Amino acid sequence: MIFLSSATIAPMRFLWLTAVLSAGVGVLAAHSANVWLDTRIALIGDAVGLQHSTNPGIAWGVRLPPVVQPILILVALIFLSWFAWRNAQTRIAQVAFGLVLGGGAANVIDRLPDGLVTDFFQVGSFPIFNLADSCITIGVGLLLLELLIERWRGRAE
Repeated sequence: MIFLSSATIAPMRFLWLTAVLSAGVGVLAAHSANVWLDTRIALIGDAVGLQHSTNPGIAWGVRLPPVVQPILILVALIFLSWFAWRNAQTRIAQVAFGLVLGGGAANVIDRLPDGLVTDFFQVGSFPIFNLADSCITIGVGLLLLELLIERWRGRAE
């Protein structure tokens, strides 16, 4: 299989390494919250803390029909994997796509037993979120930064 040869995997090693690490840490963090986080732990008064919550929806609790949601998530991850494979040429892009894919995979794995995602970071009145969500957000931020850097370099040349 040419798709899985060392010639095709080696250039994307940062993408896959980041994806596997972020997925693993995201799943471990969610499992830890499920096991040990019984009551809210204040980190900065009422503003920031650890608080166990579950979420049946996708981003910010948005719910889709039960049949549509897993299909949409799976299609999105497959498309994003394909897109990253074809377009992540720089290390920053590989790490960014790896964070998004790993975070998405962690949320899918967390959702498998009961259809719920475990959330545990509470910041102000913002919806409670988890480490996988943070990976996705940071990855998207890095992709935007990469676009800005490329645009800036294009103007400088």
